[in-house]
Amino acid sequence: MDVWNVRGLSGSEVHFGFDLPAGVNFRLQQAAARVACSERSLQALNAARETAPDRLEVLVALYKFHFYRGDPGQARDFVFQALVKSAREGGFSHDWSLLEADSADWHAPRGPARVFLYSLKALAFIRLRENDLEGADAVLNGLQRLDPHDQTGADVLRDLLAGVRDEPENG
Repeated sequence: MDVWNVRGLSGSEVHFGFDLPAGVNFRLQQAAARVACSERSLQALNAARETAPDRLEVLVALYKFHFYRGDPGQARDFVFQALVKSAREGGFSHDWSLLEADSADWHAPRGPARVFLYSLKALAFIRLRENDLEGADAVLNGLQRLDPHDQTGADVLRDLLAGVRDEPENG
C-alpha cells in the first residue's frame, strides 16, 4: 500500500482542511480511520501535532476527538488553543465577548475567522454537555452576534439549550 493512500485505511478520506501538508493529512486520516481504537487514534493525532503544531486543523481534530471520547475538559483546552491561534492568525481578539460583526470577515467560508466561529460553537456544545447552561447561553449569544445568519449551524445548539431549560428539573 502506498504510504499516502489512506483510502485503504478507512474506505474514504475525511476532509480536514485545505492545503494541508501530505504528512499531516496522513496522520489525521490515520486518526479518523482508527477512531474505534481511541489509543491508536490519539497516537496519530499526537503525531500530527508533533509534525505541525501550528495547524488549526490539528487542534480542531484534537478537540473533536476528546469531546466525542467523553473528555470535555481536555476538549475545552484544545478549543481555547484553537480560539487563540485562529484569532492571532486572523488579527482579532481571542476574547469573543469583545468582538463585533465588523471585527473580522466572519462570512468568509474558509480561514481563521471561520475556525474561530466553529470553535465557539464547540465551546457552547462542551458547556452544554457539562450542564453549564448559562455559559453555553453566553457563548451562543456571542456567536449569534458574530454569525447572525447562522452559517455555523449554532441554532441547533440554541434549540438544544432551550429544550434542556424546559425540562422540569432545570426550570
